Amino acid sequence: MPQAVQYKRILLKLSGEALKGDSEYGIDPAVLSDLASQIVRIHQMGVSVAIVVGGGNIFRGIKGVSIGMDRATSDYMGMLATVINGLALADAIEKQGIDTRVMSAIEMRQIAEPYIRRRATRHLEKGRVIIFVAGTGSPYFTTDTAASLRAAEIDADAVFKATKVGGVYDKDPTTNQDAKRFSTISYMELLQKQLHVMDYAAVSLCMEKKVPIVVLDITKPESLFNVVSGKNEGTVVK
Repeated sequence: MPQAVQYKRILLKLSGEALKGDSEYGIDPAVLSDLASQIVRIHQMGVSVAIVVGGGNIFRGIKGVSIGMDRATSDYMGMLATVINGLALADAIEKQGIDTRVMSAIEMRQIAEPYIRRRATRHLEKGRVIIFVAGTGSPYFTTDTAASLRAAEIDADAVFKATKVGGVYDKDPTTNQDAKRFSTISYMELLQKQLHVMDYAAVSLCMEKKVPIVVLDITKPESLFNVVSGKNEGTVVK
C-alpha cells in the first residue's frame, strides 16, 4: 500500500548543475543514479512526478551572451542542453523499473514526444514519470519559469525547487553560520527580500496560480522522501 503523502502530484525542478556533482561540467553517473533513486522512491509512495531539468552543466544561455552571441540563439542552445540531461535522467529512472516519457517544447520526434498538456496529464495518470525538456520553447524564459508554467498546466500540488541548501534563509548559509531558515515564507516576502530562489516571473506565476514552492536540499538522500512525507524540512513558499 502507498504511504500517506502530503503532495500527490509534484513538479520537481532540477538544475543542470545538480547533475554534474563535483565536476566542472557534464553528468556524474553516481549523482544521476542517486537522483533517480530518490525520484523512484517517492513515485513508489504514490506521488505523481513530473520534472523540469535545466542545462547549465552543459551550456547556459547567459554564458553565450557574455561572449557576444545573440541572446535568442544562445537560449536555444541552452534548451538543447536540457534535452541531453532529460534523456540521461529518463534512462537512469527506467533502469530502476519506472516508465518515463520525455516531452519537449521544441519538436524533435525521434528522441522526445512533443509537449501536449492533455497527453502529459494522461501519462501521469498511467503512473509514468514525465521529464519536460527545452524549457518553454521560447528564448528569454528560464527553466524556473518553465517549471512554474508546467506545474500550473498539470495541476501540480507544488513545485519542488531542488537546491544544494536546506531551504530559504535570511542570508547566505554557506558564508553565515547564524543564517536562519524559514520553515514557511510568503511569495511577496520572498520577492521583497530579494531571496533568489526562483526568478521573478516563476514566483509570480506560482503566486497567481496558488502553487506552493518547496525549496529543499536535493543532495541529502532523504530530503525528497521527508518533504513528501510531511516532515519539517526545507522551506514552503505559499
